[in-house]
Amino acid sequence: MDYGTWRGVFSLIILAIFIAIVAWSFSRRTKKQFDEAANSIFEEDESSIDNSDKPESKKDE
Repeated sequence: MDYGTWRGVFSLIILAIFIAIVAWSFSRRTKKQFDEAANSIFEEDESSIDNSDKPESKKDE
């Protein structure tokens, strides 16, 4: 096989990998996970709320 054939085979492999990644990212199972991850920033975390109510340390005083 010559250099051009190898480049064609490599291009087809990369194209197949790209199509597989796109199909995976748009599947219903991963869409639910991606939506939960995207909305997780808007959910309040109780531990972060509790930490914000505590007074700061008195080392600086």
